[in-house]
Amino acid sequence: MSEHRATIEWVRQGEFKYESYSRRHEWRFEGGISVPGNAAPANIPRTVPPAPGVDPEQAFVASLSSCHMLWFLHLACNRKFVIERYVDEAVGVLDKDWMSQVTLRPRVTFSGKAPSEEEHRALHEKAHEKCFIANSVKTEVRVEPSIT
Repeated sequence: MSEHRATIEWVRQGEFKYESYSRRHEWRFEGGISVPGNAAPANIPRTVPPAPGVDPEQAFVASLSSCHMLWFLHLACNRKFVIERYVDEAVGVLDKDWMSQVTLRPRVTFSGKAPSEEEHRALHEKAHEKCFIANSVKTEVRVEPSIT
């Protein structure tokens, strides 16, 4: 078992009123990495000035995509396939009160011998089975891979 930590900090600037308080905050991780956070634009009143930042819904989609990718790279490397590039334009669907679906669309570029379509799909299926994040959520995670 391992622990993973994040520090989330928000500091008030100005009046604390719904129509004006900033949703901007900071995510800090081990190793000194800092990421600006914010609410999704659809969840911020128009009276609040826009500010850059990753919203929790985007981070949720990214964590599923990243976990899947890392397992896929591991499994492909073990099978001696050489990957040059992996790009996933993942999309999450936010229903009324939960992220109901995330679709991963990984495009993988191999050099040398590429896996067959069947092997490629099997690698993604195994990566999905192994992904800690996917195993931790009730969200439906779809994987629609392609080889470039």
